[in-house]
Amino acid sequence: MVLRQVAFPSGPRAPALSAAVALWLLTAAASAETVPVPQAPVSAAAAPADAPRPTEPAKPEQAKTEPGKTEPVKTEPGKPTPTPPAPPTAEPAEPSPAKRVSRELPPVVLARISQDPTPTLAPSTFLDTLRMADRYQAIVQAGGWPGVPATLSLKPGERHPAVPVLRRHLTLTEDLGPDAPASDQMDEALVAALRRYQVRHGLPDTGLLGPMTVKALNVPAATRQRQLAASAARLMGSRFAFGERYVVANIPSATVEAVERGAVARRYVAVVGKPDRASPAVETRITNVNFNPTWTVPVSLIKKDIIPHMRKDPGYLAKMHIRMLDGQGNEVQPTAIDWSTEKAVNYTLRQDPGFDNSLGQVRIDMPNRHAVYMHDTPSKGLFSRTARFHSSGCVRVAEVKGLVAWLLEGTPGPGGPGTVWGPIEIETGIATGERRDIKLVKPVPVAFVYLTGYATPDGRAHFRDDVYGLDAEAPAKASPDVPTTASIGPRAPAPAVKPAAAAGASALVGKAAKDSRPADIKPPVAEAKPAPPASAPKPERVLRPEASPRT
Repeated sequence: MVLRQVAFPSGPRAPALSAAVALWLLTAAASAETVPVPQAPVSAAAAPADAPRPTEPAKPEQAKTEPGKTEPVKTEPGKPTPTPPAPPTAEPAEPSPAKRVSRELPPVVLARISQDPTPTLAPSTFLDTLRMADRYQAIVQAGGWPGVPATLSLKPGERHPAVPVLRRHLTLTEDLGPDAPASDQMDEALVAALRRYQVRHGLPDTGLLGPMTVKALNVPAATRQRQLAASAARLMGSRFAFGERYVVANIPSATVEAVERGAVARRYVAVVGKPDRASPAVETRITNVNFNPTWTVPVSLIKKDIIPHMRKDPGYLAKMHIRMLDGQGNEVQPTAIDWSTEKAVNYTLRQDPGFDNSLGQVRIDMPNRHAVYMHDTPSKGLFSRTARFHSSGCVRVAEVKGLVAWLLEGTPGPGGPGTVWGPIEIETGIATGERRDIKLVKPVPVAFVYLTGYATPDGRAHFRDDVYGLDAEAPAKASPDVPTTASIGPRAPAPAVKPAAAAGASALVGKAAKDSRPADIKPPVAEAKPAPPASAPKPERVLRPEASPRT
């Protein structure tokens, strides 16, 4: 039953009308389920004092229902069923945002390297190294230094009977002062001396005596002297154009240095050539920087890598985004090539730019006959290793964009004169995905050197492992049974030493070369050396007869 609210008129007839309505309501409430009816408004002034007032029907007690459930409505037969109130409509829940998958690469973990601002290669390095070789020769003649137990491990403050032997070693190498008190304890002075020793040998300067430091301590003095003499021999004939700014990559250190005004502005972790694909010695200039470079696979790597891969997996080129081009630049399908032969070397294999490109996002051009260069790499996990000899001849540089920014100082930025190549501009240029070649306004000299032992102007000797086994080729006067320092397995016997190198090394080991030349005279150039015999091969300054021009 639906009741409408009716406004009754006020006046003399209102009391009677109101009483009738009240009587009717009471009757309806007794015969059916009571439905509350709103009370009609009655003027208080019009109603007489003795008029009966309508009584308000009692409200039925509502049953409690569980949330979300509707109680059925009871009705009498023959009467219309009241429409139950519609349940409140719940607002649709907002969909939870999809979990975003980050496309950012994980942070690159880099090996710990020296932060010494003294450059590896400087104009005085040849003479400094030559004199240091003579000093170590005196140590050898005096009996060298005793070894320490191979299993020795010490922390600061600890005591051990072998500590006096360690003190004597560090005193001979001038890491510890001669007036240091004798003791069997790793005191503060000895820990500081051990840190200096670790820095000179390219080891983490922790001040802890562990396996790597013990291994370096047990290298004989004769081996260290030979490293110095052999490195000086390799520097003979150098015409490197030292300038205010230059770049040096020391291959045994696997590092790259950006040198400015005689000090290292930044030293970078690097990955250099494998022992069987050695990085060559190079002296040239950096002329260009390439964003999003392509990579043309050299013939040597087509034979060594591509053809074996294609024989196992015919889809290898497609996976690596490498296209085959004929002599006219037309693309050739790999299925048209007989990979059981070496016919693929007659085609150009070029890898498209991208994250999986072997050169990464940046290449640093430095014209040279070995076709090697510095570049980025997608395999950044190798930068965390201590031994970083994994490339095929080129030098991979960690955080190469920082080196690029340093090289491009003074070169107009993307907006022309008045703009610069800062970090944002470099990232923006790479983000386009298009190749872009930037020519340096002023080329920067660069040198790849192989120095296993060298001296700096401050009178310190630095040593690195002879990874390529080249020190054994130097005709030093050390006995043939002197051990080497290579941390990688032995390689095949080295080829015969070239006459030019022999002549240079013979001059180095003689004591007459020690102080006979003033410091302001440059090392002798190749033309000043006697010509080799006609039957001998033409001398050239390379570390290997063949160096692969790959990454």
